[in-house]
Amino acid sequence: MVVVTPFAWRRAGPGFWRTRRLGMQLLRSAMLLCATFCFFGGLRYLPLAEGSAITFLAPIIVVVLSGPILGERPGRARWIAAITGFAGILILLRPGSAVFHPSALLLLLAALCNALYFLLTRKLADESVHTTLFYSALVGMLGLSLVLPWEIGAAAPTLKDTVLFVLLGLFAGVGHWSIIGAFQHAPAALLAPFAYLQMIWATSYGFVLFGQLPDRWSALGMTVIVASGLTLALRERARAPRR
Repeated sequence: MVVVTPFAWRRAGPGFWRTRRLGMQLLRSAMLLCATFCFFGGLRYLPLAEGSAITFLAPIIVVVLSGPILGERPGRARWIAAITGFAGILILLRPGSAVFHPSALLLLLAALCNALYFLLTRKLADESVHTTLFYSALVGMLGLSLVLPWEIGAAAPTLKDTVLFVLLGLFAGVGHWSIIGAFQHAPAALLAPFAYLQMIWATSYGFVLFGQLPDRWSALGMTVIVASGLTLALRERARAPRR
């Protein structure tokens, strides 16, 4: 909020907070808050690469739900990709794997909420990007402030923790601003392939920072998930009308 509010005010003027779709703005921001909460909660117990792979069901969910939410009609290819991606999740969550943990349910919920967040962002394409960004920060601040009293007794963050928190907020703000801007100019199906670049970073950071590498079966499940979603996204991209 400290960063976003003056930025939105400067770019959109003093009426940056006015919206014609308050309910949808609040719902979209609530989906983002829920996805973030579940993602962080799940990563407390699961490796970074495998945990991120579960959330990559989101682009597949985006394509499947684009019919009822965005008015698009899902075809056979969409359902094949959704079923294939689900098979990849089953491989990843097989009994005995590092990902076979109750916290994986949090990441599945994060994928669903993230997909709804993307779809609602697309539906709000006629709103100012700065207005939408402001409500993202507002709902997050209010929602997480409600649980703050239960954390007052926790240990105070160190200087290193504080720097990491500031960087987290900065990168998140820039990322959300970029996502909102992208969805204002392109259909969801066209943008979905770019989400899979995150898998490269998640695997790399997991190894460099935490010494974590997926085993063979986990790598297979991750490959199935990414391949199904990426193939469908590229197919949708090829079929989408050019602007």
